[in-house]
Amino acid sequence: MDTWKRNLWICWLGSFATSAALSQVAPILPLYIHELGMVNIGDIAIWSGFAYGATTFIMAIVSPVWGKLADKYGRKPMLLRASFGMTIILIFTAFVTSVPQLVAMRMLLGTISEFNSGAITLIATQTPREKAGWALGTLSTGSVSGTLLGPMLGGYLVEIIGIRYSFVIMAGLLFIAFLLSLFFIHEDFSPKTRHMQKFSEIWHSLPNHSLFFSMFVTTFFIQLALFSIEPVITIYVRMLSVRTDHLAFISGLVFASSGVSTMLFAPWLGKVSDRIGAHKVIFAALLIGALLFIPQAFVQNEWQLMGLRFGVGIATGAMLPSINTMLKQNTPSEVAGRIFSINQSAQFLGVFMGSILGGQIAAHWGIRNVFFITSFLLVLNAVDVYFNVLRKIDLQDEEANHQPVYQVHSR
Repeated sequence: MDTWKRNLWICWLGSFATSAALSQVAPILPLYIHELGMVNIGDIAIWSGFAYGATTFIMAIVSPVWGKLADKYGRKPMLLRASFGMTIILIFTAFVTSVPQLVAMRMLLGTISEFNSGAITLIATQTPREKAGWALGTLSTGSVSGTLLGPMLGGYLVEIIGIRYSFVIMAGLLFIAFLLSLFFIHEDFSPKTRHMQKFSEIWHSLPNHSLFFSMFVTTFFIQLALFSIEPVITIYVRMLSVRTDHLAFISGLVFASSGVSTMLFAPWLGKVSDRIGAHKVIFAALLIGALLFIPQAFVQNEWQLMGLRFGVGIATGAMLPSINTMLKQNTPSEVAGRIFSINQSAQFLGVFMGSILGGQIAAHWGIRNVFFITSFLLVLNAVDVYFNVLRKIDLQDEEANHQPVYQVHSR
């Protein structure tokens, strides 16, 4: 097996374990906060958003730092640091005694993580150009499915072993990711002699600023849309199914339905983006996602909600790998770590803002309005992609007689 293919599958496993560990807290977070002494539903919704979003907010801040170190020292050391560090922190999370301690552990988790960013950069720089869409699409299924299946696993673990021990189990998965990365990831890394150290130098070296900016904005809104409902999904399921005795598990199952569809469709959609253009896939997926959020506000039971979330997962599976493909095709290899880390920062900010926005809207205007606002934001994003990416690329394709555009060769 080729080195890049072996690394792809190891990174897939590591990305799945990392994302599952970070997201498994979603359906159990309100329950954990209640166990720590908070009883008001509005307060639980708000603090659930803060506690969940604290991790990704810190990740957004430190991501460029880790990206710069990845360009300097290699991507494999970043994978090892992230997986082992998160293992230790999740164990400590199992023993917190107050909500502030929980938030502090979530912030510390955000500081040390960044496995997925290193994995994306590693695969993007090693994969042949003609296989980029498929490889990044496949890798994204590990990250996205871990993010979305994690809540189901978390809900199940709560029912059989309790909230605190579920964190210990997730720590064990991350330690397995550490061992796999240590023994099976191979990287021949030699830092470039001419590194651009300042962000301004990196930015000015890029061929088309509006394309990169639109990709960062799209990544932000995808994650905002996906996670706007996550902190309060347990409350929403309770509203839809008041008699259930398995609230945490059903909540995780509802959110995980989009993860299942992502796993099924993302590699195929990556191939589609290789064939027709990633920019077209991104635009179509944004519109489909916006449409699918509206009926979620009118569902009558958790099964209807689950079906619509399945459709959202297909749209998500189309967008994320296509964005990474666009970045891979237009980024010099010597600064790939920093460019992908900036995109990861946008992703983490989207998770953070989605968590905060969803909790605030649910607390003040009701959970159903979360879906309407999220849909509107995706429509705005689609308009931006249409004017700043889709039209420009199509026009330049015609002028260049269908030759690739926005192509930057590594120096």
